[in-house]
Amino acid sequence: MGSSEADDDQLLKSFLAEVSEAERDNEVLRILGCFKLNPFEHLKLSFDSSPDEVKKQYRKLSLLVHPDKCKHPQAQEAFAALAKAQQLLLDPQERGYILDQVTAAKEELRAKRKKELKKDSASKIKSLVDEGKYEEQHERSDEFQQQLIIKVREILTDKEWRRRKMQMRISEEEGRLKKDEEETKEMWKRKREHEEKWEETRDQRVSSWRDFMKTGKKGRKGEIKPPKLKTEDPNKSYVQRPVKPK
Repeated sequence: MGSSEADDDQLLKSFLAEVSEAERDNEVLRILGCFKLNPFEHLKLSFDSSPDEVKKQYRKLSLLVHPDKCKHPQAQEAFAALAKAQQLLLDPQERGYILDQVTAAKEELRAKRKKELKKDSASKIKSLVDEGKYEEQHERSDEFQQQLIIKVREILTDKEWRRRKMQMRISEEEGRLKKDEEETKEMWKRKREHEEKWEETRDQRVSSWRDFMKTGKKGRKGEIKPPKLKTEDPNKSYVQRPVKPK
């Protein structure tokens, strides 16, 4: 650690020693009230902040809300939110994804402003005279930065909603495939059980077939057959009752 960084840490510790408990509590509430999908908001950083600025700001804010120093009941939750924000902004892929949404938000705001300038000839002329410097100043203004934050929230929210819907559909499809797989397994299980039972009764079936071949249509020994139906007319299938004399 260099002497400059050590001096910064000492200055930071001195500053935090003077911070009141109310200020710590307010910072916890601010962190927990931030838009959850934008780690820049958690760390109170602009979108063009460097990784070194991310580390420095995290060190400052994490000491402010550290559960060992802050008595707020949700200090641990705020501390964890800051840690996650730093992790996201130091991960090249996650940081790149967020900055892509920032770029998209800027393009939308620029397109909107371009339409507005067409209706405002004075602003358009000034923009042309300043050769673009007017627009650069506008994008550095607090007004534009606030609009940018709101637009980034909208885009991140839309992206996250689409991601969750897609994840839900994937989960539903995985559930359906799993159910089909279980039903297929159950079907083959029943088939195997049926084949095993069929094989277990093979000797009995063979024996029954041999007995049948021996006895033919005469029936088994000791079997009582019902009497044949008698009729006056062998072509009739019913018994004709005798007619009583009058």
